[in-house]
Amino acid sequence: MRRFFRFDELNTSYRTEIIAGVTTFLAMAYILFVNPNVLSLQGIPDNALPGSGRMDPGAIFTATAIASAVGTLIMGLFAKLPIALAPGMGLNAFFAFTVVLTYQIPWETALAGVFASGVIFMILSLSGLRELLINAIPPNLKLAMGAGIGLFIAFIGLKNANLVVASEDTVVALGDITSGPVLLTVFGVFVTALLLVKGLRAAIFIGMLITAAAGMIFGLIAPPTAVTDVVGSVPSLAPTFGAAFDHFGDIFTIQMLTVILTFLFVDFFDTAGTLVAVATKAGLMKDGKLPNPGKALLADSGATVAGAIIGTSNTTAYVESTTGVGAGGRSGFTAVVTAICFLLALFFSPLLSVITNEVTAPALIVVGVLMCTSLKEIEWDKIEFAVPAFFTILMMPLTASIASGIAIGFIFYPLTLLVKGRVKEVHPVMWFLFVIFILYFIYLA
Repeated sequence: MRRFFRFDELNTSYRTEIIAGVTTFLAMAYILFVNPNVLSLQGIPDNALPGSGRMDPGAIFTATAIASAVGTLIMGLFAKLPIALAPGMGLNAFFAFTVVLTYQIPWETALAGVFASGVIFMILSLSGLRELLINAIPPNLKLAMGAGIGLFIAFIGLKNANLVVASEDTVVALGDITSGPVLLTVFGVFVTALLLVKGLRAAIFIGMLITAAAGMIFGLIAPPTAVTDVVGSVPSLAPTFGAAFDHFGDIFTIQMLTVILTFLFVDFFDTAGTLVAVATKAGLMKDGKLPNPGKALLADSGATVAGAIIGTSNTTAYVESTTGVGAGGRSGFTAVVTAICFLLALFFSPLLSVITNEVTAPALIVVGVLMCTSLKEIEWDKIEFAVPAFFTILMMPLTASIASGIAIGFIFYPLTLLVKGRVKEVHPVMWFLFVIFILYFIYLA
Protein backbone atom coordinates (compact mmCIF):
# COMPACT_ATOMS: atom_id res chain seq x y z
CA MET A 1 0.00 0.00 0.00
CA ARG A 2 2.80 2.41 0.88
CA ARG A 3 4.49 1.73 -2.46
CA PHE A 4 1.23 1.89 -4.41
CA PHE A 5 0.38 5.34 -3.03
CA ARG A 6 4.05 6.49 -3.04
CA PHE A 7 4.07 7.45 0.64
CA ASP A 8 7.86 7.79 0.87
CA GLU A 9 8.11 9.85 -2.31
CA LEU A 10 5.34 12.18 -1.14
CA ASN A 11 6.69 12.28 2.44
CA THR A 12 3.41 11.18 4.04
CA SER A 13 2.12 8.42 6.33
CA TYR A 14 -1.01 6.40 7.12
CA ARG A 15 -1.82 8.60 10.11
CA THR A 16 -1.51 11.81 8.11
CA GLU A 17 -3.53 10.45 5.21
CA ILE A 18 -6.33 9.15 7.46
CA ILE A 19 -6.62 12.49 9.26
CA ALA A 20 -6.64 14.27 5.90
CA GLY A 21 -9.34 11.96 4.52
CA VAL A 22 -11.63 12.45 7.51
CA THR A 23 -11.01 16.22 7.40
CA THR A 24 -12.03 16.35 3.73
CA PHE A 25 -15.20 14.37 4.48
CA LEU A 26 -16.25 16.66 7.33
CA ALA A 27 -15.69 19.71 5.11
CA MET A 28 -18.06 18.40 2.45
CA ALA A 29 -20.45 16.22 4.48
CA TYR A 30 -23.08 18.95 4.18
CA ILE A 31 -23.81 17.75 0.62
CA LEU A 32 -25.39 14.57 2.05
CA PHE A 33 -28.24 16.66 3.47
CA VAL A 34 -28.27 19.66 1.14
CA ASN A 35 -28.48 17.59 -2.06
CA PRO A 36 -31.70 15.70 -1.10
CA ASN A 37 -33.18 19.03 0.02
CA VAL A 38 -32.38 20.70 -3.32
CA LEU A 39 -33.17 17.85 -5.73
CA SER A 40 -36.46 17.00 -4.03
CA LEU A 41 -37.42 20.69 -4.22
CA GLN A 42 -38.33 20.77 -0.54
CA GLY A 43 -40.87 23.50 0.17
CA ILE A 44 -42.22 23.62 -3.41
CA PRO A 45 -45.92 22.56 -3.72
CA ASP A 46 -46.50 19.22 -5.41
CA ASN A 47 -48.82 20.78 -7.99
CA ALA A 48 -45.94 22.94 -9.27
CA LEU A 49 -43.89 19.90 -10.24
CA PRO A 50 -44.08 18.15 -13.64
CA GLY A 51 -44.52 14.47 -14.50
CA SER A 52 -44.39 12.06 -11.58
CA GLY A 53 -43.68 14.90 -9.17
CA ARG A 54 -41.01 14.95 -6.47
CA MET A 55 -37.83 12.86 -6.24
CA ASP A 56 -37.62 10.70 -3.12
CA PRO A 57 -35.28 12.39 -0.56
CA GLY A 58 -34.18 9.07 0.95
CA ALA A 59 -33.19 7.67 -2.43
CA ILE A 60 -31.30 10.89 -3.21
CA PHE A 61 -29.43 10.63 0.12
CA THR A 62 -28.30 7.11 -0.72
CA ALA A 63 -27.44 8.04 -4.31
CA THR A 64 -25.43 11.04 -3.07
CA ALA A 65 -23.38 8.96 -0.65
CA ILE A 66 -22.76 6.13 -3.14
CA ALA A 67 -21.91 8.43 -6.08
CA SER A 68 -19.53 10.37 -3.83
CA ALA A 69 -17.90 7.18 -2.56
CA VAL A 70 -17.54 5.66 -6.03
CA GLY A 71 -16.11 8.80 -7.64
CA THR A 72 -13.76 9.50 -4.75
CA LEU A 73 -12.57 5.88 -4.65
CA ILE A 74 -11.81 5.94 -8.39
CA MET A 75 -9.95 9.22 -7.95
CA GLY A 76 -7.87 7.73 -5.14
CA LEU A 77 -7.09 4.34 -6.67
CA PHE A 78 -6.94 5.26 -10.36
CA ALA A 79 -5.71 8.87 -10.51
CA LYS A 80 -4.00 8.61 -7.08
CA LEU A 81 -4.90 12.17 -6.12
CA PRO A 82 -6.15 13.43 -2.70
CA ILE A 83 -9.31 14.81 -4.25
CA ALA A 84 -12.88 13.93 -3.25
CA LEU A 85 -15.99 14.06 -5.43
CA ALA A 86 -19.70 14.55 -4.75
CA PRO A 87 -22.79 15.91 -6.53
CA GLY A 88 -21.93 19.49 -7.39
CA MET A 89 -23.51 22.56 -5.85
CA GLY A 90 -24.86 24.68 -8.67
CA LEU A 91 -25.40 21.71 -10.90
CA ASN A 92 -27.95 20.31 -8.45
CA ALA A 93 -29.63 23.73 -8.28
CA PHE A 94 -29.73 23.94 -12.07
CA PHE A 95 -31.20 20.42 -12.20
CA ALA A 96 -33.94 21.19 -9.70
CA PHE A 97 -34.85 24.84 -10.06
CA THR A 98 -34.20 25.39 -13.77
CA VAL A 99 -34.67 22.07 -15.56
CA VAL A 100 -37.47 20.62 -13.42
CA LEU A 101 -39.22 23.63 -11.87
CA THR A 102 -38.80 26.28 -14.61
CA TYR A 103 -38.63 24.17 -17.79
CA GLN A 104 -41.15 21.69 -16.35
CA ILE A 105 -39.05 18.73 -17.46
CA PRO A 106 -39.70 15.58 -15.37
CA TRP A 107 -36.84 14.65 -13.08
CA GLU A 108 -36.49 11.28 -14.81
CA THR A 109 -35.71 13.04 -18.11
CA ALA A 110 -33.34 15.40 -16.30
CA LEU A 111 -31.46 12.37 -14.95
CA ALA A 112 -31.21 11.04 -18.51
CA GLY A 113 -29.64 14.40 -19.44
CA VAL A 114 -27.11 14.04 -16.61
CA PHE A 115 -26.30 10.54 -17.86
CA ALA A 116 -25.78 11.81 -21.42
CA SER A 117 -23.53 14.65 -20.24
CA GLY A 118 -21.49 12.15 -18.21
CA VAL A 119 -21.00 9.88 -21.21
CA ILE A 120 -19.91 12.85 -23.37
CA PHE A 121 -17.58 13.97 -20.56
CA MET A 122 -16.11 10.46 -20.47
CA ILE A 123 -15.46 10.51 -24.23
CA LEU A 124 -13.78 13.91 -23.90
CA SER A 125 -11.66 12.58 -21.02
CA LEU A 126 -10.42 9.72 -23.19
CA SER A 127 -9.61 11.95 -26.16
CA GLY A 128 -7.62 15.05 -26.99
CA LEU A 129 -10.86 17.01 -27.27
CA ARG A 130 -10.66 17.92 -23.58
CA GLU A 131 -7.74 20.31 -24.22
CA LEU A 132 -9.60 21.84 -27.17
CA LEU A 133 -12.69 22.52 -25.09
CA ILE A 134 -10.74 23.84 -22.09
CA ASN A 135 -8.79 26.24 -24.32
CA ALA A 136 -11.84 27.35 -26.32
CA ILE A 137 -13.73 28.98 -23.44
CA PRO A 138 -12.02 32.25 -22.41
CA PRO A 139 -10.83 32.48 -18.78
CA ASN A 140 -13.06 35.48 -18.00
CA LEU A 141 -16.21 33.52 -18.94
CA LYS A 142 -15.10 30.52 -16.91
CA LEU A 143 -14.67 32.77 -13.88
CA ALA A 144 -18.01 34.46 -14.55
CA MET A 145 -19.77 31.10 -14.74
CA GLY A 146 -18.53 30.17 -11.27
CA ALA A 147 -19.50 33.52 -9.75
CA GLY A 148 -22.91 33.52 -11.42
CA ILE A 149 -23.66 30.05 -10.11
CA GLY A 150 -22.61 31.25 -6.66
CA LEU A 151 -25.15 34.10 -6.77
CA PHE A 152 -27.81 31.71 -8.06
CA ILE A 153 -27.19 29.26 -5.20
CA ALA A 154 -27.21 32.06 -2.62
CA PHE A 155 -30.49 33.40 -4.02
CA ILE A 156 -32.05 29.93 -3.76
CA GLY A 157 -30.95 29.76 -0.13
CA LEU A 158 -32.43 33.19 0.63
CA LYS A 159 -35.67 32.25 -1.14
CA ASN A 160 -36.00 28.82 0.50
CA ALA A 161 -35.66 30.39 3.93
CA ASN A 162 -38.13 33.21 3.09
CA LEU A 163 -35.43 35.79 3.74
CA VAL A 164 -36.28 37.01 0.25
CA VAL A 165 -39.92 36.84 -0.88
CA ALA A 166 -41.92 37.76 -3.98
CA SER A 167 -43.27 41.30 -4.24
CA GLU A 168 -45.74 42.78 -6.73
CA ASP A 169 -44.16 46.23 -6.40
CA THR A 170 -40.44 45.42 -6.46
CA VAL A 171 -40.41 41.80 -7.76
CA VAL A 172 -38.53 40.68 -4.63
CA ALA A 173 -38.41 42.05 -1.08
CA LEU A 174 -37.09 41.25 2.38
CA GLY A 175 -39.13 38.61 4.16
CA ASP A 176 -40.55 38.70 7.68
CA ILE A 177 -37.36 38.79 9.74
CA THR A 178 -39.36 38.52 12.98
CA SER A 179 -40.58 34.98 12.22
CA GLY A 180 -38.87 32.09 13.97
CA PRO A 181 -37.78 30.12 10.88
CA VAL A 182 -36.29 33.22 9.21
CA LEU A 183 -34.44 34.17 12.39
CA LEU A 184 -33.07 30.61 12.58
CA THR A 185 -31.68 30.98 9.05
CA VAL A 186 -30.12 34.35 9.90
CA PHE A 187 -28.54 32.74 12.96
CA GLY A 188 -27.22 29.91 10.78
CA VAL A 189 -25.66 32.32 8.27
CA PHE A 190 -23.90 34.27 11.04
CA VAL A 191 -22.62 31.13 12.76
CA THR A 192 -21.37 29.52 9.54
CA ALA A 193 -19.74 32.74 8.33
CA LEU A 194 -17.96 33.25 11.65
CA LEU A 195 -16.73 29.66 11.65
CA LEU A 196 -15.34 30.20 8.15
CA VAL A 197 -13.65 33.42 9.21
CA LYS A 198 -12.15 31.51 12.13
CA GLY A 199 -10.66 29.08 9.60
CA LEU A 200 -12.53 25.99 10.78
CA ARG A 201 -12.24 23.36 8.06
CA ALA A 202 -15.67 21.80 8.54
CA ALA A 203 -17.36 25.19 9.02
CA ILE A 204 -20.37 24.57 6.75
CA PHE A 205 -21.14 21.14 8.19
CA ILE A 206 -20.68 22.29 11.80
CA GLY A 207 -22.76 25.39 11.06
CA MET A 208 -25.61 23.14 9.93
CA LEU A 209 -25.36 21.07 13.12
CA ILE A 210 -25.40 24.17 15.34
CA THR A 211 -28.35 25.66 13.43
CA ALA A 212 -30.30 22.40 13.70
CA ALA A 213 -29.54 22.24 17.43
CA ALA A 214 -30.74 25.84 17.90
CA GLY A 215 -33.91 25.02 15.96
CA MET A 216 -34.63 22.09 18.28
CA ILE A 217 -33.92 24.14 21.43
CA PHE A 218 -36.41 26.85 20.39
CA GLY A 219 -39.06 24.42 19.18
CA LEU A 220 -38.71 25.17 15.48
CA ILE A 221 -37.48 21.67 14.57
CA ALA A 222 -38.72 18.40 16.03
CA PRO A 223 -35.78 16.78 17.86
CA PRO A 224 -34.83 13.10 17.54
CA THR A 225 -36.43 11.08 20.32
CA ALA A 226 -34.66 7.75 19.83
CA VAL A 227 -31.46 6.26 18.43
CA THR A 228 -33.42 5.23 15.33
CA ASP A 229 -34.00 8.93 14.64
CA VAL A 230 -30.24 9.30 14.14
CA VAL A 231 -28.99 5.94 12.86
CA GLY A 232 -31.06 3.65 10.68
CA SER A 233 -31.19 1.39 7.67
CA VAL A 234 -29.97 2.59 4.29
CA PRO A 235 -32.83 4.13 2.25
CA SER A 236 -33.77 2.22 -0.89
CA LEU A 237 -32.62 3.39 -4.33
CA ALA A 238 -35.70 1.87 -5.95
CA PRO A 239 -37.56 5.20 -6.48
CA THR A 240 -34.74 6.61 -8.65
CA PHE A 241 -32.59 3.70 -9.81
CA GLY A 242 -32.58 3.27 -13.60
CA ALA A 243 -35.02 6.14 -14.26
CA ALA A 244 -32.41 7.72 -16.57
CA PHE A 245 -32.56 4.68 -18.88
CA ASP A 246 -36.35 4.55 -18.91
CA HIS A 247 -36.52 8.17 -20.15
CA PHE A 248 -33.38 8.36 -22.29
CA GLY A 249 -35.50 8.68 -25.43
CA ASP A 250 -36.94 11.96 -24.11
CA ILE A 251 -33.65 13.90 -24.30
CA PHE A 252 -33.63 14.42 -28.08
CA THR A 253 -35.04 17.96 -28.12
CA ILE A 254 -33.43 21.40 -28.57
CA GLN A 255 -34.23 22.29 -24.98
CA MET A 256 -32.66 19.12 -23.58
CA LEU A 257 -29.63 19.60 -25.84
CA THR A 258 -29.05 22.96 -24.15
CA VAL A 259 -29.57 21.37 -20.74
CA ILE A 260 -27.03 18.63 -21.53
CA LEU A 261 -24.50 21.18 -22.83
CA THR A 262 -24.94 23.22 -19.63
CA PHE A 263 -24.42 20.13 -17.46
CA LEU A 264 -21.31 19.33 -19.51
CA PHE A 265 -19.78 22.83 -19.53
CA VAL A 266 -20.28 23.55 -15.85
CA ASP A 267 -19.12 20.09 -14.75
CA PHE A 268 -16.12 20.05 -17.09
CA PHE A 269 -14.72 23.46 -16.22
CA ASP A 270 -15.60 23.25 -12.53
CA THR A 271 -13.72 19.96 -12.33
CA ALA A 272 -10.72 21.23 -14.30
CA GLY A 273 -10.43 24.32 -12.09
CA THR A 274 -10.80 22.33 -8.88
CA LEU A 275 -8.23 19.74 -9.90
CA VAL A 276 -5.65 22.42 -10.65
CA ALA A 277 -6.41 24.33 -7.42
CA VAL A 278 -6.14 21.28 -5.15
CA ALA A 279 -3.08 19.82 -6.90
CA THR A 280 -1.32 23.19 -6.69
CA LYS A 281 -2.00 23.47 -2.95
CA ALA A 282 -0.71 19.91 -2.49
CA GLY A 283 2.47 20.67 -4.46
CA LEU A 284 1.64 17.94 -6.98
CA MET A 285 1.83 20.07 -10.15
CA LYS A 286 4.75 19.13 -12.39
CA ASP A 287 6.02 21.80 -14.79
CA GLY A 288 2.70 23.56 -14.34
CA LYS A 289 0.75 20.46 -15.36
CA LEU A 290 -1.63 18.25 -13.41
CA PRO A 291 -0.47 14.64 -12.91
CA ASN A 292 -2.79 12.07 -14.53
CA PRO A 293 -5.27 14.67 -15.86
CA GLY A 294 -7.04 12.14 -18.11
CA LYS A 295 -7.51 9.71 -15.22
CA ALA A 296 -8.76 12.45 -12.92
CA LEU A 297 -11.32 13.65 -15.47
CA LEU A 298 -12.31 10.05 -16.14
CA ALA A 299 -12.97 9.53 -12.43
CA ASP A 300 -15.22 12.59 -12.46
CA SER A 301 -17.16 11.59 -15.58
CA GLY A 302 -17.47 7.99 -14.41
CA ALA A 303 -18.94 9.17 -11.12
CA THR A 304 -21.44 11.37 -12.98
CA VAL A 305 -22.59 8.40 -15.08
CA ALA A 306 -22.90 6.19 -11.99
CA GLY A 307 -24.74 8.92 -10.07
CA ALA A 308 -27.22 9.48 -12.90
CA ILE A 309 -28.01 5.76 -13.00
CA ILE A 310 -28.76 5.55 -9.27
CA GLY A 311 -30.45 8.96 -8.95
CA THR A 312 -28.46 12.17 -8.48
CA SER A 313 -27.18 15.15 -10.46
CA ASN A 314 -23.63 15.59 -11.82
CA THR A 315 -20.83 14.46 -9.53
CA THR A 316 -17.78 16.71 -9.58
CA ALA A 317 -14.47 17.34 -7.81
CA TYR A 318 -14.84 19.36 -4.60
CA VAL A 319 -12.62 22.31 -3.75
CA GLU A 320 -13.17 21.34 -0.09
CA SER A 321 -10.49 18.74 -0.82
CA THR A 322 -8.02 21.53 -0.04
CA THR A 323 -8.93 21.10 3.64
CA GLY A 324 -7.57 17.56 3.56
CA VAL A 325 -4.49 18.74 1.69
CA GLY A 326 -4.06 21.42 4.36
CA ALA A 327 -4.11 18.62 6.94
CA GLY A 328 -1.23 16.92 5.14
CA GLY A 329 -2.95 14.70 2.57
CA ARG A 330 -0.81 14.10 -0.50
CA SER A 331 -1.74 10.73 -1.96
CA GLY A 332 -4.77 8.89 -3.27
CA PHE A 333 -5.10 7.19 0.11
CA THR A 334 -6.65 10.42 1.43
CA ALA A 335 -9.43 10.01 -1.14
CA VAL A 336 -9.90 6.34 -0.23
CA VAL A 337 -10.46 7.30 3.43
CA THR A 338 -12.97 9.98 2.41
CA ALA A 339 -14.82 7.42 0.27
CA ILE A 340 -15.08 5.04 3.24
CA CYS A 341 -16.52 7.88 5.34
CA PHE A 342 -19.24 8.46 2.72
CA LEU A 343 -20.17 4.77 2.84
CA LEU A 344 -20.40 4.84 6.64
CA ALA A 345 -22.60 7.95 6.39
CA LEU A 346 -25.25 5.87 4.59
CA PHE A 347 -26.57 4.76 7.99
CA PHE A 348 -27.36 8.32 9.15
CA SER A 349 -30.25 9.07 6.78
CA PRO A 350 -32.79 9.61 9.64
CA LEU A 351 -31.09 12.97 10.26
CA LEU A 352 -32.75 14.19 7.06
CA SER A 353 -35.86 14.89 9.15
CA VAL A 354 -34.06 17.58 11.18
CA ILE A 355 -32.15 19.11 8.26
CA THR A 356 -34.90 21.50 7.14
CA ASN A 357 -34.83 24.43 4.72
CA GLU A 358 -33.81 26.74 7.56
CA VAL A 359 -30.78 24.52 8.21
CA THR A 360 -29.65 24.05 4.60
CA ALA A 361 -30.26 27.66 3.51
CA PRO A 362 -27.22 29.04 5.39
CA ALA A 363 -25.06 26.40 3.69
CA LEU A 364 -26.35 27.46 0.26
CA ILE A 365 -25.76 31.14 1.01
CA VAL A 366 -22.23 30.62 2.32
CA VAL A 367 -21.28 28.33 -0.59
CA GLY A 368 -22.46 31.16 -2.83
CA VAL A 369 -20.07 33.50 -1.05
CA LEU A 370 -17.17 31.11 -1.62
CA MET A 371 -17.98 30.70 -5.30
CA CYS A 372 -18.07 34.48 -5.82
CA THR A 373 -14.43 34.83 -4.82
CA SER A 374 -13.59 34.28 -8.52
CA LEU A 375 -14.97 37.76 -9.26
CA LYS A 376 -11.66 39.35 -8.32
CA GLU A 377 -9.86 37.57 -11.17
CA ILE A 378 -12.12 38.84 -13.99
CA GLU A 379 -10.56 41.59 -16.14
CA TRP A 380 -13.14 44.25 -15.32
CA ASP A 381 -10.92 47.02 -16.72
CA LYS A 382 -11.34 45.62 -20.24
CA ILE A 383 -14.90 46.34 -21.32
CA GLU A 384 -14.87 43.68 -24.07
CA PHE A 385 -14.47 41.07 -21.29
CA ALA A 386 -16.47 42.88 -18.61
CA VAL A 387 -19.72 43.04 -20.61
CA PRO A 388 -20.11 39.29 -21.35
CA ALA A 389 -18.86 38.40 -17.86
CA PHE A 390 -21.32 40.80 -16.22
CA PHE A 391 -24.33 39.47 -18.12
CA THR A 392 -23.30 35.86 -17.47
CA ILE A 393 -23.21 36.58 -13.73
CA LEU A 394 -26.28 38.82 -13.56
CA MET A 395 -28.67 36.75 -15.64
CA MET A 396 -28.23 33.47 -13.76
CA PRO A 397 -30.03 34.58 -10.58
CA LEU A 398 -32.39 36.99 -12.36
CA THR A 399 -33.65 34.39 -14.84
CA ALA A 400 -33.33 31.52 -12.33
CA SER A 401 -31.37 29.72 -15.04
CA ILE A 402 -27.67 28.88 -15.24
CA ALA A 403 -28.21 27.95 -18.89
CA SER A 404 -29.63 31.38 -19.77
CA GLY A 405 -26.73 33.14 -18.05
CA ILE A 406 -24.18 31.08 -19.95
CA ALA A 407 -26.04 31.53 -23.23
CA ILE A 408 -26.24 35.33 -22.93
CA GLY A 409 -22.57 35.60 -21.99
CA PHE A 410 -21.49 33.34 -24.84
CA ILE A 411 -23.52 35.43 -27.30
CA PHE A 412 -22.03 38.72 -26.10
CA TYR A 413 -18.39 37.54 -26.05
CA PRO A 414 -17.73 37.07 -29.80
CA LEU A 415 -19.62 40.29 -30.58
CA THR A 416 -17.69 42.47 -28.11
CA LEU A 417 -14.34 41.15 -29.34
CA LEU A 418 -15.45 41.57 -32.96
CA VAL A 419 -16.27 45.25 -32.39
CA LYS A 420 -13.03 45.69 -30.40
CA GLY A 421 -11.04 44.41 -33.37
CA ARG A 422 -9.84 41.30 -31.54
CA VAL A 423 -11.90 38.78 -33.50
CA LYS A 424 -8.84 36.60 -34.15
CA GLU A 425 -8.79 35.79 -30.43
CA VAL A 426 -12.24 34.19 -30.61
CA HIS A 427 -11.95 30.40 -30.91
CA PRO A 428 -14.07 28.77 -33.65
CA VAL A 429 -15.82 26.74 -30.96
CA MET A 430 -17.10 30.01 -29.47
CA TRP A 431 -18.65 30.99 -32.81
CA PHE A 432 -20.30 27.57 -32.99
CA LEU A 433 -21.73 28.06 -29.49
CA PHE A 434 -22.78 31.60 -30.45
CA VAL A 435 -25.03 30.13 -33.16
CA ILE A 436 -26.26 27.29 -30.91
CA PHE A 437 -27.36 29.67 -28.14
CA ILE A 438 -29.09 32.06 -30.56
CA LEU A 439 -31.06 29.08 -31.86
CA TYR A 440 -31.77 28.15 -28.23
CA PHE A 441 -33.42 31.53 -27.54
CA ILE A 442 -35.35 31.31 -30.80
CA TYR A 443 -36.62 27.91 -29.68
CA LEU A 444 -37.65 29.28 -26.26
CA ALA A 445 -39.52 32.14 -27.94
